[in-house]
Amino acid sequence: MTERRLHLNAFLMNTGHHEASWRLPESDPYAHVELGHYVHLARIAERGTFDSLFLADGPQLWGNLAQRPAGALEPLTLLTALATATEHIGLIATASTSYNSPYNLARKFASLDIISGGRAGWNIVTTAGAEAARNFGLDAEPAHAERYARAAEFLDVALKLWDSWEDDAIVADKAAGVWGDDTRVHPARHKGRYFSVDGALNVPRTPQGYPLLVQAGSSEDGKEFAARYAEAVFTAQQTIEDAQAFYADLKSRTTAAGRDPGHIKVLPGIVPVIGSTETEALAAEQVLEDHIVYAHGVGRLEALLQLPPGTLELDAELPSDLPPESVIEGAKSRYTLVVELARRERLTVRQLIGRLGGGRGHLTFAGTPEQVADAIEQWFTSGAADGFNIMPAVLPSGLDAFVDHVVPLLRARGLLREEYGPRQTLRERYGLPRPANQYVTAPAPALAQV
Repeated sequence: MTERRLHLNAFLMNTGHHEASWRLPESDPYAHVELGHYVHLARIAERGTFDSLFLADGPQLWGNLAQRPAGALEPLTLLTALATATEHIGLIATASTSYNSPYNLARKFASLDIISGGRAGWNIVTTAGAEAARNFGLDAEPAHAERYARAAEFLDVALKLWDSWEDDAIVADKAAGVWGDDTRVHPARHKGRYFSVDGALNVPRTPQGYPLLVQAGSSEDGKEFAARYAEAVFTAQQTIEDAQAFYADLKSRTTAAGRDPGHIKVLPGIVPVIGSTETEALAAEQVLEDHIVYAHGVGRLEALLQLPPGTLELDAELPSDLPPESVIEGAKSRYTLVVELARRERLTVRQLIGRLGGGRGHLTFAGTPEQVADAIEQWFTSGAADGFNIMPAVLPSGLDAFVDHVVPLLRARGLLREEYGPRQTLRERYGLPRPANQYVTAPAPALAQV
């Protein structure tokens, strides 16, 4: 039996995940649009033998320009550049099923997979928020259930397109003058509720067959979608008990969907603040919290909770009459996580903003390298995670600290590879098989000789 190993993904966000990271003396407030910054981060993560790195995205200008660096380079373009600057690490980008077309997006991901030698991954999102909707001619965001229905059809079309070329469709017979075999190319011929796509993709089948499929929604719709399609899931859990419950539920749903539960990897997010002593780590965390501008946080929290501006008071707890989750059409799972955190710990709005400032609801952890490694090992070995989405509070220093001081501990405990070894695709890094082409009928097994 193959020894189970930890999967690590580096979630890279401009100057770091803490909203005040850009205000530190070490930070470059222009780094979010500098290629060299991301090349440096990718190479740090590769030095730490991470499975993958991840770039989030959305088709709208996020938040308040006063709060933190805003705007972002288009991730598939950026990852194509990073593919030429790295050798092993997987390259995962967010792309929306609500505001893209299957043909164009399938082509872009197929191109990235070929250029990178089989290292592409797609974080599939349905995109919440009226701001994005208005950028695409809509007055309001589609309903939550409708966004997921569209996402399912979108992905079904994309899978048809990625499979539209058989692996041996290219013949390249110079003597016969035959470059390819048209009988091994399969037009999508799709006509559904949301999409009508007739032809085959204009890119051959890729090294992975299709990119690693990642998903991050933890609502009921999100979990059902993940059970049907996802191969890795990014999630936000505040306690090990909640993480264990989510893990068991998702694995069970995946089994019920007829899939191998080992073929879906659960990666909770963790925002580590690392110091040589616990006191040093807590002091570094306090410096970040001291740089939060609470007026910015109040506005974002009111938007998340769908409250009118001016509703929240900094030194009071959340109102008792918040909208129920059932009427939330935006980020349902994040809404639930934030409200439960505030209620469970009796946090004031000020305290809640401080907690969310580091990771927007992901687990924040200040401690020594040994304490961070202990927490990761406990979650990994107790049915709470298959790995982690590492979200440094400050970049690049936080990623450097994790790779230099936590990674060696994880390796010494036998949880993480010492080196990459032979070149592998991203799927192989995650222990996943290359998918069979849906248009190719497997040969019948030979009869046993009696």
